[in-house]
Amino acid sequence: MSRVTRRIALGIGAAVTLALPLVLDSGQLSIYILLGLTAIVTVGLSMLMGYAGQVSLGQAAFYGIGAYTAGLLALHGWPPLIGLVAAPLAAALAALVLGVPLLRLRGHHLAFATLAMQLILLSIADNQAWMGGSIGLQGIPQLSLGSLEFDTDMSYAYVTWIALAGVVLTARNVIQSRPGRALRALATSEVAAESAGIPVGRYKLTVFALSAGFAGLAGGIYAFYLGYVSPGSFPILLSVGYVVMVVVGGLGTIWGALAGTAAVTLLVQLLNQLGTRDGVPGWLPSVLSYAVYAVLLIAVVLYLPRGIVPALVSLRRRADS
Repeated sequence: MSRVTRRIALGIGAAVTLALPLVLDSGQLSIYILLGLTAIVTVGLSMLMGYAGQVSLGQAAFYGIGAYTAGLLALHGWPPLIGLVAAPLAAALAALVLGVPLLRLRGHHLAFATLAMQLILLSIADNQAWMGGSIGLQGIPQLSLGSLEFDTDMSYAYVTWIALAGVVLTARNVIQSRPGRALRALATSEVAAESAGIPVGRYKLTVFALSAGFAGLAGGIYAFYLGYVSPGSFPILLSVGYVVMVVVGGLGTIWGALAGTAAVTLLVQLLNQLGTRDGVPGWLPSVLSYAVYAVLLIAVVLYLPRGIVPALVSLRRRADS
């Protein structure tokens, strides 16, 4: 695909994305917003897993840190815009502090450590009165910019997708920069990268913080959109879902993160709608969510080990040759 064709395709995709809020009903628009927020998180996680080679099963913790930061500041009288700016900064700072000991671990040890981190943070939020305890933070004011108040689903849809565009652009620039080339070497072999003079530890910590910042930004928008956050808003299954989306779409690719997010989110929503029909047991939707993650992950590992997008790219190259 030539550069001109790629730009035309991107332009058409952007136009369709911006036009969708005008034709979706309220229920579909809510799914559209949550899909965009999820994509913001998975773009960062794809960089972390695909380039820094680190598996995080606690990404929802940084999503929650962003949401609580924005919610607490807004409830204590700070302008909502300040809360939205502080959300990714707080999540990135938390990642820098936690990453120093955590990133000494590798493989499944790191995955389990990030999972434990999320459980600890959820326990803290559940038992601290200033964080709302198990009830959570209620009555979070709407996001506003001066006299402009974002009080409709459509306005949050555009805020979400503008934020996603900024995250995608940032990730793309990082990947194509000199540190990005170093990250690609790091993903291939940490030993080789270190022997070439690449500061492996510093780069891994930077990507960890950047991916956490993306998650925190999504969490901040989520808090203002719903006006309510609680420990139950950020379950372990949410972190597992992020990992599944990244693996399904393709590790280390921005478009893979977006494709995996769309595929998994829409499939889960479809099964949830089927599971909530009359006569269907109430526990079925949650079971279906677990089943979707398990089946998709197994299928991709067996038949598309590099993910959907890399597989399609390889297929197109073979067709062109």
